[in-house]
Amino acid sequence: MKRLITAAIAASALFLTGCAGDDPQPTVTTTASGAPAAAYPVTVGAVTLRERPDKIVSLSPTATEMLFAIGAGPQVIAVDDQSTYPAEAPKTDLSGFKPNAEAIAAKEPDLVVISGDADGIVAQLGKLAIPVLVSPAAATLDDTYTEISDLGRLTGHPDEATALTGKMSTEIDTIVKSVPARSKPLSYYYELGPDLYSATSTTFIGSVFGRFGMTNVADAADPDGKLGGYPQLSQESLVKANPDTIFLADTKCCRQSADTVRARAGWSSITAVAKGQVYALDDDIASRWGPRTVALVQAVADAVAKVPA
Repeated sequence: MKRLITAAIAASALFLTGCAGDDPQPTVTTTASGAPAAAYPVTVGAVTLRERPDKIVSLSPTATEMLFAIGAGPQVIAVDDQSTYPAEAPKTDLSGFKPNAEAIAAKEPDLVVISGDADGIVAQLGKLAIPVLVSPAAATLDDTYTEISDLGRLTGHPDEATALTGKMSTEIDTIVKSVPARSKPLSYYYELGPDLYSATSTTFIGSVFGRFGMTNVADAADPDGKLGGYPQLSQESLVKANPDTIFLADTKCCRQSADTVRARAGWSSITAVAKGQVYALDDDIASRWGPRTVALVQAVADAVAKVPA
């Protein structure tokens, strides 16, 4: 293990340091066609890479999806245990929630991508001269586009990243415009789990529903944002709020469905339940802020279109 860590330090040092007193000359990578793709060194935030990273470890399921979507998949050597998409991603037992610096270093990466600095992993890997990009949960679609662009620049795929964000933006705009405007906004409850945790309008999920002009019944439970936009609702408050629609993002983890919601005591009087306006979402797509956000927007659009005006 000590040999592997030493090797990781040596390899990573090539990306983080240059010869003392010398100005590094840009290194140009090429695409499969031989055309110039990116010039190094490249700096994104606190991370500077002197060459294109060819041994990337992703400890963020969303980052994993982004990397493969921009054509950097062949550079990814390991992903965390929650990265379920795409199927070809090299899934391992590495964890983004409880990251192990020694296990990560054993992969000898030249770039690690994470969504949060759990257990101070950035500093731990920094001591091993392993560059770490923190790509946190997005709050808006623009945040998502920025993160995709950042990954494109760091990995040598800036053009692919630009093409992806442009495609996503166009498709999302088209989907939203396809849904007729309503004289009265639909209200919704977004369920993260049967314990009634939800997401407010200040979150990424909230920004998606906001594109359809919908009102979020969870907002009242976290008016000042002290709960980070993820409050736990009481059954009484939810029944009183009486949402027009319910969206379930706990269909895989907790096996929730329109039937299980209908069976909950006291829920039969909620408009969404009474009118059959309870919609199941794919947990993975609904919990990430990457390229498949387009599919989430489409799912919401399809649901809204079913609700009588």
